[in-house]
Amino acid sequence: MSGILELGIMLFHVMVVIIILFLVPIPFTWMERKVAGHIQQRLGPMRVGWHGVLQPLADGIKLLTKEDIIPDRADRLLFKIAPIISLVPPFAVFVAVPFADNLLLSDMNIGLLYILAVAGLGIYGVIFGGWASNSKYSLLGSIRSCAQLISYEIPMGFAVIGVMMLSQSMNLSDIVNAQADTWNIVYQPLGFFVFFIAGLAEAQRVPFDLAEAEGDLGAGYHTEYSGMRFSYFMISEYLVMLTISVLCVILFFGGWHGFLLPLPPLLWFTLKVGFFVYLFMWIRFTFPRYRYDQLMSIGWKVLFPLSLANILVTGFFIV
Repeated sequence: MSGILELGIMLFHVMVVIIILFLVPIPFTWMERKVAGHIQQRLGPMRVGWHGVLQPLADGIKLLTKEDIIPDRADRLLFKIAPIISLVPPFAVFVAVPFADNLLLSDMNIGLLYILAVAGLGIYGVIFGGWASNSKYSLLGSIRSCAQLISYEIPMGFAVIGVMMLSQSMNLSDIVNAQADTWNIVYQPLGFFVFFIAGLAEAQRVPFDLAEAEGDLGAGYHTEYSGMRFSYFMISEYLVMLTISVLCVILFFGGWHGFLLPLPPLLWFTLKVGFFVYLFMWIRFTFPRYRYDQLMSIGWKVLFPLSLANILVTGFFIV
């Protein structure tokens, strides 16, 4: 009986996390439009609700009622399942994320490795969606995205090795608890720099949004998508941005550990994640995108050597 009760509690917690993650894009889309408006010296959404706060709901209704169009010569099966394949990994990642002390779904010993491995599976949805659309623009967008994510996953993976060396663990709770006195950003500024820049590229955000370059690809790999299938790609993009923000906080900024103000741990964690989400949005509306050759050069010629140098420096520091 106790086993059934524990299973029921676990399923309840899983459903709560899934519902929260599905609702996350609602405030994020409104926040991003407002940030864009203020940076560009305009108001942003103002018509639907107070200061446009209901605009995301209006957009959701529009996407729900929009006709779901499948191109005539598309691979119908892959075209339909590609958005789902792209959406599932960002949800699966949060199984191992500790939001506060003992507030997590699964306390994995290899939580960090699990997150890096599962997060990389989302690229299959992008590849399938671009190829199945039978569109040159979509195919080019998916090929660009594949090359970009592979190129930046390597320095991102190497950037976290320094954190693992300091904490002697891949368990995310252990990594956070190891920062109770001093955050890893003090010891790993170079590792954080590489991780954050690679995270921008992994989330395909400006200045690394070459897979969705509207000027030359229409919209990239999801050019032919409409309605809810299009929204699945958008939800996955926001969840990847949230995932990178969460990992920055856990790996380099002390997780739920605060300073000065005696706030609850979960509130500290939320405030830090909110700061990084805002940083993603601020960067989007401040910097222009790179050319594709510049994007690849930064990944292989700058971030990759820096990530290796960070490992060597961390090793000397520990010894």
